[in-house]
Amino acid sequence: MPGPRDSTPDPAAERPLRIAVIGGGPGGLYAAALLKRLRPEREITVWERNAPDTTFGFGVVLSDETLGGIEHADPVVYEALKAEFVRWDDIDIVHRGRTLTSGGHGFAALGRRRLLEILHQRCRALGVQLRFRTEAPPAAELAADHDLVIAADGVHSVTREAHAQHFAPRITGHRCRYIWLAADFAFDSFRFEIAETEHGVMQLHGYPFAADSSTVIVEMREEVWRAAGFDELDEQGSVDRCAKIFADALGNRPLRSNNSSWTVFRTVVNAHWSYGNTVLLGDAAHTAHFSIGSGTKLAVEDALALAACVEEQPTLPAALAAYELERRPVVESTQRAAAASLRWFEELALYLDQPPRQFAFNLLTRSRRVTHDNLRLRDPGFTGVVERDFPCPSDTPPMFTPFRLRGLELRNRVVVSPMDMYSAVDGLPGDFHLVHLGARALGGAGLVMTEMVCVSAEGRITPGCTGLYTPEQAAAWRRVTDFVHRQAPGTAIGVQLGHSGRKGSTKLMWEGIDEPLDDGNWPLAAASPLPYRPGVNQVPHALDRAGLTDIREQFAAAAWRAARCDFDLLELHCAHGYLLSGFLSPLTNQRTDVYGGSLANRLRFPLEVFDVLRGIWPAERPMTVRISATDWAPGGTTAEESVEIARAFAAHGADAIDVSTGQVVADERPEFGRSYQTPYADRIRNTLGVPVIAVGAISSWDDVNSLLLAGRADLCALARPHLYDPHWTLHAAAEQGYSGPGAPWPAPYRAGSRRPPTGRTDAPRPRLTLT
Repeated sequence: MPGPRDSTPDPAAERPLRIAVIGGGPGGLYAAALLKRLRPEREITVWERNAPDTTFGFGVVLSDETLGGIEHADPVVYEALKAEFVRWDDIDIVHRGRTLTSGGHGFAALGRRRLLEILHQRCRALGVQLRFRTEAPPAAELAADHDLVIAADGVHSVTREAHAQHFAPRITGHRCRYIWLAADFAFDSFRFEIAETEHGVMQLHGYPFAADSSTVIVEMREEVWRAAGFDELDEQGSVDRCAKIFADALGNRPLRSNNSSWTVFRTVVNAHWSYGNTVLLGDAAHTAHFSIGSGTKLAVEDALALAACVEEQPTLPAALAAYELERRPVVESTQRAAAASLRWFEELALYLDQPPRQFAFNLLTRSRRVTHDNLRLRDPGFTGVVERDFPCPSDTPPMFTPFRLRGLELRNRVVVSPMDMYSAVDGLPGDFHLVHLGARALGGAGLVMTEMVCVSAEGRITPGCTGLYTPEQAAAWRRVTDFVHRQAPGTAIGVQLGHSGRKGSTKLMWEGIDEPLDDGNWPLAAASPLPYRPGVNQVPHALDRAGLTDIREQFAAAAWRAARCDFDLLELHCAHGYLLSGFLSPLTNQRTDVYGGSLANRLRFPLEVFDVLRGIWPAERPMTVRISATDWAPGGTTAEESVEIARAFAAHGADAIDVSTGQVVADERPEFGRSYQTPYADRIRNTLGVPVIAVGAISSWDDVNSLLLAGRADLCALARPHLYDPHWTLHAAAEQGYSGPGAPWPAPYRAGSRRPPTGRTDAPRPRLTLT
């Protein structure tokens, strides 16, 4: 038995010396090699159930960033890889027989079998024990007599499943089938080719990995795969059918397989990456769709981080915590980008009618990692042609092109999103609202929207919400619109009308969001008698026929006043769980009359309100509708239903759909991330052909330009950026060197149209170095 440890142990003694690696893929092998190189005295064993030359898939793509990490960590491996790499810069996109090429991308690939050979050689040279054709003992058994167990056993990880209660995995299947094949020639670019068949759309992803070989992945929706009869073909039959479908891309050459089978991509997420002295690595911990790069890249980067953390931290628990802390944000960012790319290919059919160059730009920027600005740096010629097709006037960024809705022409595509300010008294907008909205109008946006303006005192969210149900409120709003039209000519101002429904009678946001008032509460009305949070918020009464009529008349009166206030645009708020949204969502509408049940019934009352407003609102002025395109909750509004909701409003005369998401139920689980709501706007726009306003964590002018050029949105609404900087649009113009009519500086501000100089940060370089 070992004796008691000294109270001040040597940190090196706490680092693991006996290490087991389950899985002999690139991630596990590289982790073993690095850990052995750092401390040669370690005893490291890798278990791999397959033979050394058995592998699935063909080519592996690694980024320059990953290669840089390898070069610093192990120059021997780097030099061996460097000698094998095939490099190229171009991406070819074949769209209806037309090839569009974008350059400057920079890829490096090699064969997966060759990568494994290099890592096998390195492990053997360092003294790592490699046990092929051998099933690893269970992780729990290994953990008992090893200091560290690395589970690199892939997407179907036995280790992860054996300890699922600790790792808490969540595995999500998707809508496409794909098969991993190879061709015995080298593409001269990364190639995307689309086949529009009688059964549906199919796509090819191809890239070289050797001087005479290319990876070929064929992908299609599940229903297309079945309609084409792939579910009835054996392996060779599938290979031959794919070669025939993509004969042009392959130059009539055959394809080959390697125990290839059709599979559904599965996104793996784990709540925890370690349990005791066992840690997940690579696909066992996380997966990212192949359309944005290689899972091997993530696994190799995991290995680099794990080895570094084990070396740097004084104890194994600290090392495993540091490893997860370092890698999780990177992986989650990659998974968000991969999810966006995956969904783009799932919905590929939506985009096929786009103009060819816009289609190509859309494909290139699908993950939101490649944007308009960095694509312009990579290939200014390609991006310039896409801009001209948009069309952008000369030297004009996409965001500063005009856009027309009925009789209203917006001078640019930027919208100040509606933001509740909770600063009114008895519904009356005051000096704060004049300054708040006036400042943002002076800041250059094409359209400035009010917060949700409530149609009755009982329809307010909080006592600080504005209204448009009294003559005094109308006069106060007229003061705001007069200022905007007089002092910021060319800026449009819109009003958003809504009713809080079951989410009303709550405290100001900074006093307790969605918390009921301590006193002075007013009664709530909703589609159904369901509180927002049971036991916390009050139970609303379900509206009867008389109540529905009263509320419809309240909306009508508010719209009449809004028109006389000279607002340029009216938006009907049917999102975020407020009254009209409450009718649309099956989670909040449990009525059994003609206003509940089917989607057509749930749409009935919101459409009745919209029709009344459209009849009152001046014909030349546009109306928009804000919807929650998903409830982010099981059983709620689906993406497919949101398209039908948008279709219905467009058929009734909505000029654009403002596409938001969520905030309908308290137990929602949004997938937050940059531009996370824009795929819903994209889907509506490209399914229906109706203009859409995209909103949701759009934070940069580069995002705005990218979304517009790709055809995913017509206007972009930004909220928090305009709180941070009221002149966000003018500053975006200045940063892009634009000074045209899409973003004119107000005359009193023109002296500030250039970024102020900063203190000197450079220093004279030494002219002479003495040694």
